[in-house]
Amino acid sequence: MNAKNGVDVKAFIDERGLTSIQWLLLVLCFLVVAVDGMDVAIMGFLAPSILGEWHASRASFGAVMSAAPIGLVIGALVAGPSSDRFGRKAVLITSVFLFGVFTIATSFTSNLSEMALMRLLTGLGLGAAMPNSTTLLSEYVPQRSRSVLIAVMFTGFNLGSGTVGFLAAWLIPQYGWRSVLLTGGALPLVLVPVLLVLLPESARFMVIRRHAAARIGAVLGRICRTTFPAGTEFFSTEPPVNSRTPIGVLLSQGYGLMTIALWVTYFMGLLVIYLLTGWLPTLIKDAGLPISTAANVTAMFQIGGTVGAILVGFAMDRTQPTRVIAGAYVLGAACIIGLGLGGALSPSLTLLVAAAGFFMSGAQTGLNAFAPSCYPTMARATGVSWMLGMGRFGSITGSMVGGLLLAMGWGFTTIIPLLAVPAILAGLAVLKARRAVEDAPVAGAQNLAHS
Repeated sequence: MNAKNGVDVKAFIDERGLTSIQWLLLVLCFLVVAVDGMDVAIMGFLAPSILGEWHASRASFGAVMSAAPIGLVIGALVAGPSSDRFGRKAVLITSVFLFGVFTIATSFTSNLSEMALMRLLTGLGLGAAMPNSTTLLSEYVPQRSRSVLIAVMFTGFNLGSGTVGFLAAWLIPQYGWRSVLLTGGALPLVLVPVLLVLLPESARFMVIRRHAAARIGAVLGRICRTTFPAGTEFFSTEPPVNSRTPIGVLLSQGYGLMTIALWVTYFMGLLVIYLLTGWLPTLIKDAGLPISTAANVTAMFQIGGTVGAILVGFAMDRTQPTRVIAGAYVLGAACIIGLGLGGALSPSLTLLVAAAGFFMSGAQTGLNAFAPSCYPTMARATGVSWMLGMGRFGSITGSMVGGLLLAMGWGFTTIIPLLAVPAILAGLAVLKARRAVEDAPVAGAQNLAHS
């Protein structure tokens, strides 16, 4: 099939401007990521109230706090192959439904064991939502603006994480902690019927799965505001692969080294981010500052990260993406070193925390935007979701290492500078991924042509 007797779906989307339906798709994916962010962060705001009501220890509550991250890993690893087999839309809507239902179910638990189980099941849905949102959006927006639009989508996570804190502050005094879980679960369930009606299936997925041309034309025509003549055929220029399964593609010749490099990058980035955001308030408080100051300073990491995500994405669309990502990781490492050398009482503390968030979160979001273009359509959701799933081990490691170092008596000026090491390793790994991408079958057509 060639351009004379068919439509190349990717090229067709890349050559056109954004339509109102594509902007609507961005809004829908933004909302999915926002409710995802709410339900990921929700237990941190409820913990003091639950511990007080149930007279539980912090140590025993650790099982509840760790259950969702474990579920996130499992959900991400399962979601990708499922999406590449059954479609982006079906798996994404199922994931939103699942974490909505199990967040509500968590509000009816009566002990920590029940709550941990519900949070584990909630995590399964949470782990599937973000990679599928990323994959679907990446397959429907033009290459020239893909990175910045995906970055905008990811800012929904910070919005959701922050919003649930304000909800908790308002609802808990009046209605108790269970009301926050009911609200946090109801919002994604309200979103489900909207997604059922408005969310399109990926046209590129339908081509690979050999759906009827009339159906592909109807979906693509609605998205791009055009009408295709009867009998139009659709195709997608895809490289040959050495495996029949999506998971097999990830580690096959031409993709294996790139896949490992992406996993290492994401792992190292999340290790730094989760250790910083999880333990920075404690480190600042231990240095002698009030907890209110510690909370406000740590919040600047998220604010800096939101701005950084958009600007890094903007830069990626205009120059070589991996150099932008690697540069952001290295500059993040420099800010972290400056933060550690200055100490918690430094007058530039807030600025350095915001700068560290700008570069580290910006780089991490940039990696999310870069990864979909590294894989063929048949394995794209698997590639993105497995990168996110493997990266989650970095978040778990960061949280654990922070606690261990604090237990050993380490403080602000010893723990913080240490984080520059994984930040630099993340930058080196993504450069290795670039070299692997250049040798991969997708390189010329998808990744480096716009660099």
